[in-house]
Amino acid sequence: MQNDTQENYFLSQPHQPFFILGIFNAIVMVLLFSLSYKGVLELTLNTTILHVYSLTYLVFTNLFLGFLFTTFPRFNQTEVIAKKAYLSIFFLNTLGTLLFIFGLFTSISLVVAAMSTLFFSHILSLVQLQLIYNRGKATDKTDSRWILLSNYFGLIAHLSFIAGVWIVPLLNAATLFSFYGYLIFLSLSVAQRMIPFFSHSLVQKNSNFMSMLFAGFMLKIIFVYLHIVPYEIILDIAIGSYLLYEILRWELKPFEAPSILWVLHLALFWLPLAFLLSALSLTAELYLETSFYFLNIHLLAIGFLTTLLIGFGTRVTLGHSGQAPNADRFAINIFWFIQAVVFGRVLFSLNVALGWGLNFLFDISFTLWLVLFVVWGARYAKVLLFGTKL
Repeated sequence: MQNDTQENYFLSQPHQPFFILGIFNAIVMVLLFSLSYKGVLELTLNTTILHVYSLTYLVFTNLFLGFLFTTFPRFNQTEVIAKKAYLSIFFLNTLGTLLFIFGLFTSISLVVAAMSTLFFSHILSLVQLQLIYNRGKATDKTDSRWILLSNYFGLIAHLSFIAGVWIVPLLNAATLFSFYGYLIFLSLSVAQRMIPFFSHSLVQKNSNFMSMLFAGFMLKIIFVYLHIVPYEIILDIAIGSYLLYEILRWELKPFEAPSILWVLHLALFWLPLAFLLSALSLTAELYLETSFYFLNIHLLAIGFLTTLLIGFGTRVTLGHSGQAPNADRFAINIFWFIQAVVFGRVLFSLNVALGWGLNFLFDISFTLWLVLFVVWGARYAKVLLFGTKL
C-alpha cells in the first residue's frame, strides 16, 4: 500500500474515488428516479431514460472503472495506470454528475451538457484501457479483447443516448446495447476470468464460450428490438442452459468457498437463472396477455450485476487497503441483503403482472436498494477515504 497521508489517501488508488462516486450515484439517482416516478418531483428528463442512463453511466460505469483501472493492467501484464490519467477521468465524471443533477431540476440543455461531459470522459477511459491493452506483455489477451469490445459497445450506446434526446427511436437501441452488450457482457467477461481463478478451478475452459455468448447476446438484442418474443424465449432457454452447463463444468465448489468468494459464485449462478426465468416470464406474458414489467432485466441487473459488483467491490476495497479480503458477519449480511433487493423487485413485477394493486411494493423495492448502498457505503467509505482498518 502506498505511504500516502490521510489527506490524499482517497485519490491514491483508482478504485477509491470511482467506488465512492458510484455508491453516491447509486443512492441519489435511484432516489430521484423514484420520486419522479411517483410524481413527487417533476424533472426535465423522461423517467425511464433517467433510470436507464443514470444507472448505466453514472453508477455502474464508475464501479467498472474503479475495478478495471485496478485490475486491467494486471490482466495484460503492464504498468499501473498513471494517477494523472485516472484523476482526470474521475474529476470529469464528478463534474458530469453535478451537471446532470442540476440539469434534472433546471434545463434539458444542461442534462445534455452533462451527458456530453460524461461521454467525453468515457472516451478518455476507453483510450486508457486500449493503451493498457496495447502495451501489455501478456501472451493471451483474449479476455481483455472481450472486455474492450464491451466497452466500445458502451461508448456507442452512450452516444446513442445523447442523440436520442432528439431522435427518440434511437433510445430503444441504446438501452439494449448498453444493457446486454455493455453492462452484462462486460461483467460476464470479467467474472468468467476472475471467479474460476479465485476458486482455484483447474478445469480447462471451452475456447468458444465467450464467442457463443457474444453471438447469443447480439441475437437477444435483435429479437428484443424487433419484439420477436417466441424466438427470444427459445434463445433465453438456450443461453441460460448453456451458461448453467459451463458454470457447473468449472467445478467451483461454492458450498466449500469462503463467504467473500461464495458471493461471487452466487452472482455467477444468477446469470443462467435470470435467462431461464426470463423465458418463463415471457411465456407467461404471452399466455396471460400481461406484462411482468421488466422482470427479466432486473433479475440480471440486481441478481447478477449488483451481487457481482458488491462482491468484487468488497474484495478490492479490503485487499487494496492492506487487509485480508475476508467477509465478516456484517459483510455476509450485506451479501444476503442483495437477494432481498432482488426479491423486492420481483414482487413489484408480479404485482404489475397479476394486478394485485399493491403499489406500495414499488416503495419497498426502491427503499431496499437505497438501504443496500447506504449500508455498504457507511461500512466501507472510511476504508476508501482514509484506509481505515475494519
